[in-house]
Amino acid sequence: MTNILTYRNYSAAVEFDAEDALFFGRIAGIADGVSFHADSVPELVSAFHEAVDDYLETCARLGKSPERPYSGKLMLRIDPALHARTAKAAELAGMSLNQWAERAIAAAAG
Repeated sequence: MTNILTYRNYSAAVEFDAEDALFFGRIAGIADGVSFHADSVPELVSAFHEAVDDYLETCARLGKSPERPYSGKLMLRIDPALHARTAKAAELAGMSLNQWAERAIAAAAG
């Protein structure tokens, strides 16, 4: 079971508000606050698709490039000792630090 919706390379985690009996979500990975809600799961999926489509249409109408969720570039600040250990682990595995980190992150993220 998952609470993640994906459509046209955009994703959103969905939640349920028991007090209001409402499903809701927000498109992840973009600064523009695009949210959606519905009373049922089928309506929620439809509302998500409509939110993504509306976002892309609005960007086109405004002449703005829509944000794409993530560029693939990641800057981390970590403890220097951890940096040294990961660099050593990558070297011993015959990989660049980027390759090693990508593999470790992919394993952790599933």
